[in-house]
Amino acid sequence: MEIQQLILEKIKAYKNIIIHRHAHPDPDAMGSQNGLAEILKESFPEKNIYRVGKQYDTFNWIGESDDVSDDIYSDALVIVVDTANQPRVDDMRYDTGDYLIKIDHHPNDDQFGDLMLVQENASSTSEIIFQLFEEFNELKLTDAGAKSLYAGIVGDTGRFKYQSTTSETLYAASELAKYNFSTTEVSQIEDEIDLPLSKLSAYLYNNLEILPSGLAYITLTDELIEQFNLNDHSTNAVVPLPGLINVVKTWAIFVEDQDKSYRVRLRSKDLSINEIAKKHDGGGHPLASGAKAKDSEEIKQIISELNQLLINNQ
Repeated sequence: MEIQQLILEKIKAYKNIIIHRHAHPDPDAMGSQNGLAEILKESFPEKNIYRVGKQYDTFNWIGESDDVSDDIYSDALVIVVDTANQPRVDDMRYDTGDYLIKIDHHPNDDQFGDLMLVQENASSTSEIIFQLFEEFNELKLTDAGAKSLYAGIVGDTGRFKYQSTTSETLYAASELAKYNFSTTEVSQIEDEIDLPLSKLSAYLYNNLEILPSGLAYITLTDELIEQFNLNDHSTNAVVPLPGLINVVKTWAIFVEDQDKSYRVRLRSKDLSINEIAKKHDGGGHPLASGAKAKDSEEIKQIISELNQLLINNQ
């Protein structure tokens, strides 16, 4: 029996279904979570469908989290979407349910859950959720759900620019666009930045270090982020910016946390960088990964490894 059929059977078997996604969410995490929730609510109105995870005001337009008490987990189906490894799951109660399903498109290095639907070649988890919906005639999709899934696809493909964009991706986007929402509005919201973020963008371009190898990097301190009246989540919007520079091939953005460690965002135009991310408590896609650095010395080490990777492949 196909995994998709098994997932549908498990969904039918449970009255309480709780959907998790990764911490510090992006549009795909929010889109796949809320898109799946909308599908299940519309298709099975007798069930209780919950979405959990820290709520960010910037994503209220996609959907909002629910308050879920611990006792609901005991007989619940838990579905974790768009999360490569367990430490990244938002809300650690995900493993206290009765049955656990993982739906994701990242490399499946951390194989958790009783059932896994992982398609590494998919552009996004939102695309996988759309395919799951389309496979079964009994599943229904609302306009709000279609908007959520479309937002996730648009976000994780960089507005259909990244190599992960396939004909299946464009087909999914085309079908979702038939629903009653504005695709233009989705793109405008995802592209839009406020004035503080525009100033951070200017700071990034003015202070970005670019090495002869094509490596670019910058460190954004906690003090700097506060100076621009931003939170650390807001820095997500500046991650693609170095890649717009023609001489930049690979880039790293180090964002200081309050505990003085750093979250590392790694991107590359063609060379795989996820093996370097794995060496530093991270992982992800070949061209888009995340990692952690405990201090400035580990930052230097990551920069050195990325630089050497580029030099070796010149």
